[in-house]
Amino acid sequence: MDHSLLRKAVYNKLNQTDKNDPIGQAIDVFLIFLISVNIVAVILETVDPIRDAYASLFFSIEVFSVLVFSVEYIARLWTCVEDPENKEFSRPRLRYILSPMALIDLVAILPFYLSFFVTFDLRFLRVLRLLRVFKLTRYSSAMSMLLDVFREEANAFFAGFFILIVLLILAASGAYLAEHTIQPEKFGSIPEAMWWAMATLTTVGYGDVTPITAVGKTFGALVTVIGVGMAALPAGILASGLADQLKRKREELSDQLRTILEDGIIDENEETELEELRKSLGLSPRIVESIKKEVLQKRAEQELKLKICPHCKASLE
Repeated sequence: MDHSLLRKAVYNKLNQTDKNDPIGQAIDVFLIFLISVNIVAVILETVDPIRDAYASLFFSIEVFSVLVFSVEYIARLWTCVEDPENKEFSRPRLRYILSPMALIDLVAILPFYLSFFVTFDLRFLRVLRLLRVFKLTRYSSAMSMLLDVFREEANAFFAGFFILIVLLILAASGAYLAEHTIQPEKFGSIPEAMWWAMATLTTVGYGDVTPITAVGKTFGALVTVIGVGMAALPAGILASGLADQLKRKREELSDQLRTILEDGIIDENEETELEELRKSLGLSPRIVESIKKEVLQKRAEQELKLKICPHCKASLE
């Protein structure tokens, strides 16, 4: 087989360009299963009796997983030039290496290889291996949607984070001025007061550090009220972003339905195409049926206004 044809075939299998391809589906199911096994193994390995009893099994899972993930990473790096989005770039592989999903794939295997050259704390190594859960992002439309929201609303999140930092400094400074003479062990400096400020601004309020002076309590109450608003700010940005994403997905599906219904019917091929679009957008069948009914209803209303027969499409005039 020609080199480019083989690369194209591997790319199609790894990226499920054909949703009905059984080999591509099998690869996705196997990788999802392997990632899930890894997550469970990392969690169970933190239990000392289980780790001691099944140490060899955990090591075998780790070696096999790293081998598979390494092959996957190399294969994706080799075939990334077949991605239509990379065609216009002079260095498509470098662009892929720096992409979020490629970095996640690299993080999933890098700790294992680094352990041969650098001495790691095993507990730290286990935590790094737990980052493999992010590999599921490639197979989850919900996680992909969430990452898209973070990417699109990055400026808004950064603005909210900047405001939080400013308020944190101001709150810690105020608490220090009000409490440092009475509680030098807890508010002896602004950095020490930041623990109370962070717990209060985020409305966690552990209670291990609290103001005891009248001025400190008054100031603390003010910071608590401000903290309620600060906690709602990122949640509002995230909710708004998710709503916009879902709205755009609905509109994309609606546009596709209008195109399909130009002849007034949906044949088997169009139904398959619609189902593939639904899966890629991460919409439920119920939502698709709702959109389909809405599009059909609007089409019927337009035909009625234009005095067109809904059955034979002939003019009624």
